[in-house]
Formats: sequence, structure tokens, C-alpha cells
Amino acid sequence: MVHFRTDIAVTNPHVGDNNDSYAKELETDVLIVGAGFGGVYLMHKLRQLGFNCKIYEAGKELGGIWHWNCYPGARVDTQVPIYEYSIPEVWKDWTWSEKYPGFQELRAYFEHVEKVLDVKKDVAFDTRVVGAHFDKPSSKWIVETEDGRTAKARYLLLATGFAAKRHFPDWMGIDTFKGEMHHSSFWPDAGVDVKGKRVAVIGTGSTGVQIAQETAKTAASVTVFQRTPNLSLPMRQAKLTKEEQQKGKSEYPKIYKNRMTTFAGFQYDFADRNTFDDTPEEREAFYEERFKNGGFEFWLANYKDLLFDKKANTEAYNFWAKKTRARISDPVKRDILAPLTPPHAFGTKRPSLEQNFYELMDKPENEVVDIKKTPIVEVTETGIKTEDGKVREFDVIALATGFDSVTGGMKNMGLKDIDGIQLSEKWKTGTWSYLGMTCAGYPNMFFLYGAQGPTAFSNGPSCVECQGDWIVDAIKKLKEEDIKYIDVTKEAEEEWRRKVTEISDKTLFPGTSSWYMGANVPGKPREQLNYAGGIPLYEKECREALDNGFQGFITA
Repeated sequence: MVHFRTDIAVTNPHVGDNNDSYAKELETDVLIVGAGFGGVYLMHKLRQLGFNCKIYEAGKELGGIWHWNCYPGARVDTQVPIYEYSIPEVWKDWTWSEKYPGFQELRAYFEHVEKVLDVKKDVAFDTRVVGAHFDKPSSKWIVETEDGRTAKARYLLLATGFAAKRHFPDWMGIDTFKGEMHHSSFWPDAGVDVKGKRVAVIGTGSTGVQIAQETAKTAASVTVFQRTPNLSLPMRQAKLTKEEQQKGKSEYPKIYKNRMTTFAGFQYDFADRNTFDDTPEEREAFYEERFKNGGFEFWLANYKDLLFDKKANTEAYNFWAKKTRARISDPVKRDILAPLTPPHAFGTKRPSLEQNFYELMDKPENEVVDIKKTPIVEVTETGIKTEDGKVREFDVIALATGFDSVTGGMKNMGLKDIDGIQLSEKWKTGTWSYLGMTCAGYPNMFFLYGAQGPTAFSNGPSCVECQGDWIVDAIKKLKEEDIKYIDVTKEAEEEWRRKVTEISDKTLFPGTSSWYMGANVPGKPREQLNYAGGIPLYEKECREALDNGFQGFITA
């Protein structure tokens, strides 16, 4: 059967003391939903301006995705210090143990953030929002929680993240499995003992790759059920010393300033030339250097036409396939994991960063099943049955089946517009927003790291700080100009959707069925869910709207 996570220890120290965040009827200037990178950043910045802020958080700790993520091998795919706040009082006394930290260290980071910023006194944990509507007479948001509490706030800020709603497959017999079955985002906090056990991993997104790579170290066998190969890149993990980090801290302000000038908010950017500007020898050396450096360099510091020109993209894919196939001795697995023909344009699905995934999958006890050729038809009491009639038996099944990404979280919390229409209804046939931070019919509501922002095409903290600063500046401006009410025009929404689509259509992204395009959830509209123009252009667009007297907004 599918197990839901119920064993996370409640570590919130404020229940029952003077923390009024749990009030039956809460009144506040700003209510933030979500206590991950985005929610904590908004809280910190708005507090500095004197606003009374509260956070409602469904989990039991700060950290957002890093509170929920504890599956085997869970770690960030952006290296530090790029993947952290640019807040000096937070980074000055914090050091990491490795370039790409695992979930335990990210949880420790949020404990440090709490010590420095004192966030929890204004957070209500174990609080799930089930309804929210704007009350016109009072110009306030009325927000309802699952356990019957109510909050009233002038501003509602959604920091629910892009992976807030899990996606479960609807296979026959999924409830009959007698072993252990867990979705990656509901993994037991205490872990699952896989030593000497037969493990199935369903899915080869970043999560699937991480689970397979980690469990294969101790499991008797790991069977990966793959629909599409993950064009994984070498992580090049490395240990970090406290001394070298402390020595480099004088450069941090410059590093944080620079990351906002790059397309994806990383420390590197696309090369200022096209693939075929170089000779074949120069190209080979260029690719080799990116690959050797590891991380996302082969993706986001590649030639500038990588994501626009099919021929250029195939050139990069061929190099990737050559390097990857050389690591796999089994010819059947080699063709499934790294086929000679590209399964899709390289980089139009997010690559995972791996350490020894291919070597581990190559081991004879492990198997890779191509479920495009032989789909899963049923889960039995003892294992998984595929279309060819074969039943493979397992002790543990890991569902790395992903999320109703980017829009799922906001559509799942009972948000209603001023006419009482649910956001889930409004976005049924497609997504509309303005600047990837606001929606028509939802006055005084802002969101970040969600639909039609740079979200999935960016480093999380870079996107959060770019959008967070804009939201904070907008609220500050509203207060200074004594504007009680701000809403978006339908025309501004239509224009932003057109812009997001137009930018995307110039790239190779629409040609690939990915969660970027909403293609991983049956029945979800196929559309570009992210702004593909890069952080600098995005920031320029947003700043112009603010500086030109709330262009695209109705104010009162």
C-alpha cells in the first residue's frame, strides 16, 4: 500500500506559548503561505519595513521542499554559495561541508536561518490553507485553514513553490502492494531500510536518478522503470573546508550581484557564440571543458544557440551520448539510458546531476525497464506487472512520479477571485498571470516561484530574491502612495501570456513533452509554464511595470 508520512517529529516550540500565529481569528497586514526560501525571504524583507507578517505553513518546520524532501540521495543540484540567501547576516557565519549539499545539511541551514532571522515566532505550522477570497467591503483577504481557523490580511502572498502538489499514477492494484511503497515527497523521515532488498524506482526525473543512485549502494537490486531517459550530467561533487569558504566570503557580495546578471541566476552563463562558429576541434575542447567542470555548465554555459537551433542541439547531444555510453558496458542498458538518437532536444527537460548513476545501473543485479515499450499495467501484492505479462517482485517501491508542477499548488488551495470563481476553474484551460506574480481578479495578492516566472529555468534563491524584492517594493510603494487596492487588468494578463508563449516558441522547449510544458499530468493543458527569457530580461520587464506607475494594474 502507499504510505503517507506521519512520523515527522513536531519541533515547533511555539505551540501553546505567546505565538499568536495560531489564533482562531488572526488579523495581520500580510499573510504569507509557505515557509520555504520564498516565504522566509518575504517575511524578513517586509518585517524590515515595519509590516506585521504571519506565515501559514503546512509542514512542521521551515525549509519548504527541504522539509519534505528526505528520500534517499535527496540533494540540491545547484552548488553553494549560489544556492543560498544573499542576506549578509545569514551567510557570514555559515559554511557547508560539500559543493552540493544533501537534505540534512539544507535542514541545518534553515535552523541557522531561524537563529539569525527569528522567523518561527510568526509562523503557524501544521496549517493547511483550504480557502481564500477577497472581501471587497473591508479590502482584506479572508483565509481559511483545514482546522477551521480564519485569517484576515490586507495582502496575501503565496510562496507555495513549484512542486507543492504531488502527482500519483492511477495504476490498477496500487493499493494492494504488500511491501513498502512511498512517493518521493512522502518518504518517511526515519528512512527506509533497503539493505539486501529488491527496490523498484518508478521515474527518471532528478528524484528518480537520486533514489536509484543512493539505494543501489546497499539494495540487493534496483529496477528503474524509465519512460524517458534522463540526460544526466556529472555533478563533480567535492568536499568543502570551513577555511576556504571563510576566506572567499569577501567575494560573496560580488557573487550574489553577478548571479542576477546571468540567464538562469547561476555563476555562469551561455557562451557568446554559436555552436558552428567554432571548428570541430574547438567545439570538442569547449564541450570537454564544460563536462569536466560539471554541474549545469554543459547545459547553461554552453553555446548560446543550444536551446534554439536543432542542429546545434544535436551536436551537444552527440557529445553527451558519447561520454555517457562509454560508462555503460551492458549494450541493452546503454541503448535505453543513452540512446544514439536524441529522445528529445538536450536541455529541454531538466537534466539531473549524477555522481555514479550509470556505473551503478550497469551492474548485472540492476535492471532498467523501458516502459514506453512495455508499460506498467498493474501493481500486484508482490510487485509490478508490465504489458508483456512479466511480473517483477519487489520489497520496496519508490514513486518518483513527480508533481503537478508550477501551477498545481496554487490550484489546490481553494483560491477564489472577486466573482467567487476558483483559480482551479480559471486555469483549467490554461494559465494566465501578469509578470508571473499577480492574477486578474485577485486584488492585493502576489505569488513567487510559480507560473509564468523564471521559476524552473532558474536557480531557486535567485528567482526568489528577484521576485521577492519586486513584491516587497510594490507593497512599500502601495503603502507610501496610500493605495488600498491593486488588481491586474485582463489586457495585461493576456499580453503577458502572449509574451511568455512567444519567447518559448523561439526555443526548442515546445517540441518536448515535459513538466515545463505541463505534459507530465494527464489532462493538463499543454503550454509553457515558465518565462524563458532569462532573469535579467524578466527583471527589466517587472521593474518597468512598477516604475511606470503600476503599469498593467488597476489601483484605488
